Amino acid sequence: MNTVLSIFVALIGLAFLFYGYNCLFSNKLVEEFDRFKLTASQRKITGIAQIIGALGLLGGLFYYPLGIAAAIGLSILMLLGFAVRLKIKDSFYASAPSFILMLVNMYFAYCFGLLMNLWLPL
Repeated sequence: MNTVLSIFVALIGLAFLFYGYNCLFSNKLVEEFDRFKLTASQRKITGIAQIIGALGLLGGLFYYPLGIAAAIGLSILMLLGFAVRLKIKDSFYASAPSFILMLVNMYFAYCFGLLMNLWLPL
């Protein structure tokens, strides 16, 4: 994996670690999940999933199958987050980060797959 992509994967992984931790321990995110009409258990599952996904992305820098699994899992998580934002009628500006992170993680999955020779390059 090239250096720029590795740095980008690491930064996104660290961002997911930070957000996952905050899902578990931040009062501000408790309020956000209330606004999303999601339960405390859904908030905790989201935080744990983000932490596991982040660790998987970081581990994927060394073991590509782990990176693919983590990137796909985080893509699905971000798709669900985008759907929640649409459901509560958030603005495009508020909804865009989850959609962009979904696309970024799909790209990471593609790149990890290329490194494993799972598919042909575009």
